[in-house]
Amino acid sequence: MSATESVPVSLAEIARIAGVGRAAVSNWRRRHDSFPSRIGGTDVSPQFSLAEVELWLRDNGKLDSVGGRELLWPRFEALGSRDESGLAIAEAAHRMRSPRARTAHHDLTPEAEKLAVEAAQLGRAEGARETFEFLLQRWLETHVRQLSTTPWPLAALMARIALSVRIGERDAPLTVLDPACGTGHLAAAAVLEAAGHGPLSVLACERDPALSALASVRLAFLTDEHDARTEIVTADSLRDDPFRGVRTDVVLSNPPFNERDWGYEELATDQRWTHGLPPRTEPELAWVQHLLAHLKPGGAAVVVLPPAVASRKAGRRIRGSLLRTGALRAVVALPPGSAQPHSVSLQLWVLRAAPDGPGAVPPGQEALLVDATRFSRSGTRDSGPDWEPLQAFVLSALECLDRPDVDLPDGAVRVPLIELLDDEVDVTPGRYASVSAEPSGPELAAAWKEVGTTLTDLADRAQRLSELKFEIGRAPTTVSVGDLVKAGALSLRSGQQPPENGTRAAGRGSVPLLTVSDLLADGTPGGFVAEDCAPVVVEEGDVVVAGVVRAYRAWVHDGPPTALGAQLHALRVDPAKLDAHFLAGCLRAPSNGRQAGTHASSSSRVDIRRLHVLQLPLEQQAVYAEVFRSLWIFEARLTDAGKTGRALVSGVADLLAVGGLDV
Repeated sequence: MSATESVPVSLAEIARIAGVGRAAVSNWRRRHDSFPSRIGGTDVSPQFSLAEVELWLRDNGKLDSVGGRELLWPRFEALGSRDESGLAIAEAAHRMRSPRARTAHHDLTPEAEKLAVEAAQLGRAEGARETFEFLLQRWLETHVRQLSTTPWPLAALMARIALSVRIGERDAPLTVLDPACGTGHLAAAAVLEAAGHGPLSVLACERDPALSALASVRLAFLTDEHDARTEIVTADSLRDDPFRGVRTDVVLSNPPFNERDWGYEELATDQRWTHGLPPRTEPELAWVQHLLAHLKPGGAAVVVLPPAVASRKAGRRIRGSLLRTGALRAVVALPPGSAQPHSVSLQLWVLRAAPDGPGAVPPGQEALLVDATRFSRSGTRDSGPDWEPLQAFVLSALECLDRPDVDLPDGAVRVPLIELLDDEVDVTPGRYASVSAEPSGPELAAAWKEVGTTLTDLADRAQRLSELKFEIGRAPTTVSVGDLVKAGALSLRSGQQPPENGTRAAGRGSVPLLTVSDLLADGTPGGFVAEDCAPVVVEEGDVVVAGVVRAYRAWVHDGPPTALGAQLHALRVDPAKLDAHFLAGCLRAPSNGRQAGTHASSSSRVDIRRLHVLQLPLEQQAVYAEVFRSLWIFEARLTDAGKTGRALVSGVADLLAVGGLDV
């Protein structure tokens, strides 16, 4: 029996391997008698042999370019153990970088070691780093309930905050520490964000062997491209610190939350507790003091904490000491969805060790509290923050940390310590920082004028659209997108989820990244990705289609080059055969999406190749395209009118509620 014969795969996994929707796989199963037979599962959720599926796909010409990596993943998943599959991926990456290297993980089973060797061979052929990031991302997605990671935009923000807040020469050697590194998200962000600073050393610690091994190879790939020295140690940093006595310029951490067994008894007399012994119920304050113990004078630390740490009664004495000594410089409240747990508004605590030397300034008498919770993107509960304005707001507020004469942006406030050092010592930003909500007189007048102008425009457009004449009951002649692709009238490319370390803040070499979650929120890209990590980038004039029922839509892209995430598809027309706006209009019709969808649930995919397009000559296509454009502009203006009207109603209601009516 071959290595893949005993590996079961579901219909969804077959769809991923072939790069199609699940409905297409079900259709193959019905139409082709040669399709592999079920080897397990149920009638509703059948399973098939990976070896038989691979053979059938190859024989029928349905295995696309991503099949090599996709075929690997079910075999890693079939190893069963989270730790063994993680170590096997790390071993494969180790061999990708050094083909003649000895086995790094000697506790692998023969099956796992053999799989690591095969994965390394594929990685060297298809791209070592890309293959590793693909496998790592799948591993993280599979074990998402057991693992807590730091999203890349948050990791980049934390690194940028620490680098801007620390006191020290930019060109001097820089040392960064992450004492609970997981798979290395924060450490990797430090390597990328510290470019342009002095020689970089990154130290990291992780108690989970599988996570430590994955972090080690992830950073090794980065140091192949960036000048940095890295050292990853497998140990419990809080209980048995492998870097005891080491002082660093920057510390970044997303430590475990709510761990009661953090070492309270054995660490009761530890010298790190300069601000007081953390209560058994306050492990996060143990981590805070652990980070401070590793900072050089003037060094900065940024740590992710649950919001309760800012106000729990048991920790008020330590919070008070952190404020009085100037160690706690700022607290930033993040929108829900910024990191796990996604339902909670997590906080960033910005810490800084007191600088030394003759020019050192005494601790400030204020703390900076920043409420960034308003940057949550509306739409769905998993849409997450609007990262670009969130990052800009937080960084602009923290630029004022040591500049008391500079005005703070709305939502940030300097609070005198005398106000914070009360019986509660509550440093929750929302208690002190608020955004001005009441509109001024000129703002109200401008808003009413905007609503009036929009409604007038809507009335004019409605009048013109109402004059359109239709032949009801006419049977149209259509052609499928799949047939148009075969005829060369258009090309079809499908977006993919980029590797997590490919996502980054806006900057040189990056392009906006559009995902289905963005469409469900406000339709604007929620992040950026390195251009060389983006499998599909659309340009002006391309047609974009969202291939999932809950977000189904189609439009002509008219902005800057943008990367497409999973379940988004790019169509590029031959202008001699098709009008892009005509194509988008036909595809956007709700009835078209319904007939091409699986209808199993709102998350079901739409089979793009089954979508229908009217068969018309180019001259008639142009006429239809103009009407389609008018219809979509009408829809957009309706949406704008609703947003403006709701904001106006809220503003007027607030003024009425505080007695602002001039009677």
